[in-house]
Amino acid sequence: MKVTTAETLERAALIPVLRARNAGQAHAVVQAMLAGGIRVVEVTMTVPGAVELLRELKSEYGNELLLGSGTVTTGGQAEDTIEAGAEFVVSPSFHADVVAATKAHGKLSIPGALTPTEVITAWNAGADYVKIFPCSAVGGAGYLKSLLAPFPHLKLIPTGGVTHHTAAGFLEAGARALGVGSDLVNLAAIDEGRPEVITAAARVYLEIITRFRNSEQRPK
Repeated sequence: MKVTTAETLERAALIPVLRARNAGQAHAVVQAMLAGGIRVVEVTMTVPGAVELLRELKSEYGNELLLGSGTVTTGGQAEDTIEAGAEFVVSPSFHADVVAATKAHGKLSIPGALTPTEVITAWNAGADYVKIFPCSAVGGAGYLKSLLAPFPHLKLIPTGGVTHHTAAGFLEAGARALGVGSDLVNLAAIDEGRPEVITAAARVYLEIITRFRNSEQRPK
């Protein structure tokens, strides 16, 4: 049976948000994360030449890496990144045309939202997941849990301030995956010639996810 993008994403439970300053730095970060077991990467439109970078990563890694595009705010950007290899499209906010373009191409739509009204609006527009951003700024895991109380059917991905210290709390609160930035995508480590810092951080995150899943399977 073919594994869907959604299944791959939830199994990974981790979406590293790549905001590199150039393609060389981006490739180095991806290699360091792959060495640590990461198999999902979101390339944001703030990276210079983001569409071409997606195309390069798709060509280099193929099915070894699930690629997504981030900070997508127009339907045109969504289409360009999907053509380049993005299997999921993420936005910091809700844009109906981005959701529509993404769904028209059969890809996963992950718009951003924060308030209950924004979240349910994005969901009703066809989102597969809703990115809660900036989650840590408004209460972190507690806020996520509060959102899920009236809307238990929603699939939420907290982003913004997620760290290895808070990751377990977000998973316990009901996060389907975690959007992680600089705590994992450590550009300074690459600049300093220490990619092993990123590899080690990747392993820590995967360990936290495994530990959470094992605790969920144990009899209560």
